[in-house]
Amino acid sequence: MTATPLTDPFDRAIRYLRVSVTDRCDFRCIYCMSESMTFLPKAELLTLEELDRLCSAFVRLGVRKLRVTGGEPLVRKGILTFFRAMARHLESGALEELTLTTNGSQLARHAGELAACGVRRVNVSLDTLDPARFQKITRWGRLGQVLEGIAAARAAGLRVKINTVALKGENEGELFDIVEWCAAEGHDLTFIEVMPMGDMGGTDRLDQFWSLSDLRRRLEARWRLTDLPERTGGPARYVRIEETGQKIGFITPLSHNFCESCNRVRLTCTGELYMCLGQEDMADLRAPLRASPDDAALDAAIRAAIARKPKGHDFDYSRRRVQGQVSRHMSHTGG
Repeated sequence: MTATPLTDPFDRAIRYLRVSVTDRCDFRCIYCMSESMTFLPKAELLTLEELDRLCSAFVRLGVRKLRVTGGEPLVRKGILTFFRAMARHLESGALEELTLTTNGSQLARHAGELAACGVRRVNVSLDTLDPARFQKITRWGRLGQVLEGIAAARAAGLRVKINTVALKGENEGELFDIVEWCAAEGHDLTFIEVMPMGDMGGTDRLDQFWSLSDLRRRLEARWRLTDLPERTGGPARYVRIEETGQKIGFITPLSHNFCESCNRVRLTCTGELYMCLGQEDMADLRAPLRASPDDAALDAAIRAAIARKPKGHDFDYSRRRVQGQVSRHMSHTGG
């Protein structure tokens, strides 16, 4: 018997789960983490088998898209075991898409096996094409390693989408270079406004914030943009650059709220389910998961959590103040 699909109080069907498999990362990006991070004890993390059971429960309840995130998901030991487990849901048709968001550092090693597991596309976070600036933004990263990973992903047949966080005073001057590079390489591109999540060790969010309204105006000064009607249920709004034919996405949690069509929830590596990225409310799914080998209590906990999903987040940079800031880091919730 087919389970009743998950629907929130605003009649939005929950079809998309983003699951963080680790809060650890081999970079320390200035908008995501403080340089001296305290990570969760490994004993607190869900095992790969528990992640399998939780994600399988969501698939049984109607989730059709699963995105694996972190931290950096590919630094988790044995993570390909989890991808191989999720592949069975692709093979059965229960899951339509298995995807990954990564910083690209480990893609050269894992791209081939990811493709073998049924992954067809990956999102790679890349905020600059300048090696010195890349090291500054990521603190620990090497641009060459990421570019090698992107090349390996393409060679394995994976579609690559580049995610670029718009950072005032950091990558403003590279706007056209990034667009042209993606066009030349055949990558889709999405720009993202920096979000007020976690303590950055004194970093001022307002100093980092670059509105995508301004970014778009700069693009329109050079190219002709056509708004595209497509909606994926996600936060991005898309345009086509007529001169290059490429698709550009804009994720604007601050300057243009995107919550009305939200169809997603986020699961942390410790089993906390966040119904909204920009709210602190969460549900503990680890307790019912471990309380019984039967999934009845787990399914009930998932449904009770979805019944609390809010209409939208509270992120706001208006009046030159950061409003709606949440205390957890993005690496904890999952990017």
